[in-house]
Amino acid sequence: MEINTINLVGRAGREPDVRYFESGSTVANFTLAVNRISRGDEPDWFNLEIWGKQAQIAADYVKKGSLIGITGSFKIDSWKDKNTGEDRFKPVVRVDRLNLLSSKKETDNSNFSNNNNSGDIPF
Repeated sequence: MEINTINLVGRAGREPDVRYFESGSTVANFTLAVNRISRGDEPDWFNLEIWGKQAQIAADYVKKGSLIGITGSFKIDSWKDKNTGEDRFKPVVRVDRLNLLSSKKETDNSNFSNNNNSGDIPF
């Protein structure tokens, strides 16, 4: 049995780049930063590709810094460089499911509110 499934939770590294095709298809591409367990480590960056209705949702709601969860599959895009003629490769996660968890602004605001909640009620 072969399985190619990837689940990630992280923050959008940039606004989605959305393209609309004459066929009616829509594709959105953007990056996702996923933190590692150790605070000193740099995040891992993933290239995401989303098609169809999920792509339109990404276009409408995902902003740089948005916290999202995805389920998808790993693939390698390949092409020939027009300038050098060399074969090029890029790892991509093709997203099947997109979950909007919060935006960076919402997360920052909720953390601020929670930090100021001392439990004391002034009279």
